[in-house]
Amino acid sequence: MTALELAKTIVKILDEKSAQDISMLYVEGKTVLTEYLVICTGTSTTHNRALEGELEFKLGELGEKPLNIEGHEDASWIVLDYNSVMVHVFTKSAKEFYKLDKLWAEAENVDISDLLI
Repeated sequence: MTALELAKTIVKILDEKSAQDISMLYVEGKTVLTEYLVICTGTSTTHNRALEGELEFKLGELGEKPLNIEGHEDASWIVLDYNSVMVHVFTKSAKEFYKLDKLWAEAENVDISDLLI
């Protein structure tokens, strides 16, 4: 699966599980860490853990395993590292505090409107 295909699949899974404010940023050439960032907001820490679990389960069925997961315990900001795609799942307050979207303002914001239900 290419990085773009993986990122699009992640967006669809998050949308199906009612993640909010989903965005996908193309950051290749701006960092050596990854090609895409997928950022979303859950309604609570419980919802964030459910989003994490759904991603792990559905992507695992497709043979994609995360290299690392951080933030599960606190769950206000969970990061799933799929190498070419990094997924950030925030609570609303954590997203407003860290302003990751603004940090990556120079990145290309990928249009995902055709992926959302």
